[in-house]
Amino acid sequence: MDRSDLNLDLDKINRAFAGEDPRKLLAHVVEKIGPARIALASSLSIEDQVLTQMLLKIDARARIFFIDTGRNFQQTYDLMEETMGRYEFHYEVYAPENSELEPFLAEYGPNAFYDKVELRQKCCELRKVRSLQRVLSTVDGWICGLRREQSPTRQEIGLLEWDSRHAIYKVNPLAAWSEEQVWAYIRRENIPYSSLYNKGFRSIGCQPCTRAVAPGADVRSGRWWWEDPSKKECGLHPSLNPPAKEEEKR
Repeated sequence: MDRSDLNLDLDKINRAFAGEDPRKLLAHVVEKIGPARIALASSLSIEDQVLTQMLLKIDARARIFFIDTGRNFQQTYDLMEETMGRYEFHYEVYAPENSELEPFLAEYGPNAFYDKVELRQKCCELRKVRSLQRVLSTVDGWICGLRREQSPTRQEIGLLEWDSRHAIYKVNPLAAWSEEQVWAYIRRENIPYSSLYNKGFRSIGCQPCTRAVAPGADVRSGRWWWEDPSKKECGLHPSLNPPAKEEEKR
């Protein structure tokens, strides 16, 4: 299917599914786009675990991918195994290209991301963003576990957005959910989650760039804690708002 043929009405869908169960939006976009042409990006966060369970119940053929940066926590890999066993599926795994990463490591070293934000962003680009670009070239839509309350850079996200950078639809079913709602669903559905959350972590990425946070701290304050909060994105989720108009998608 050509992406231009999808012609999903962003405003209409955002209004229709506002306040609704996220599973309704998931079912709608899977039906409209097709299970082979939409994929869930999972970092094994609590949000992504919720969406994994929801999505596989909607369609067992659902595509779910994981970007293995090479610097993930062992607990993340352990959770991958547990999740695949629980829901009887396999992640699509994407990793950095050695030919791109090795020159960066040779010039700047393995911990360059601590030195300045530009090097941290370059590390994220090589380890995450380029892998993401490879998988997104195979789909017309991607599903993410972003929530508005997670950080200042995410406060305006919509349930459905047009990602003009990749020319695909971006779906944020949990955009309006609170952290408490996520945990309530995790417990009610007995969904496996990372043991790191029991140690004070509230957002989990690469091991060198993530730490536990104090009770009551901002959800993503443990990510790149040495940087200005307004710059705390890895490049996977730049702001897409305000939503693109229909003519911009054609």
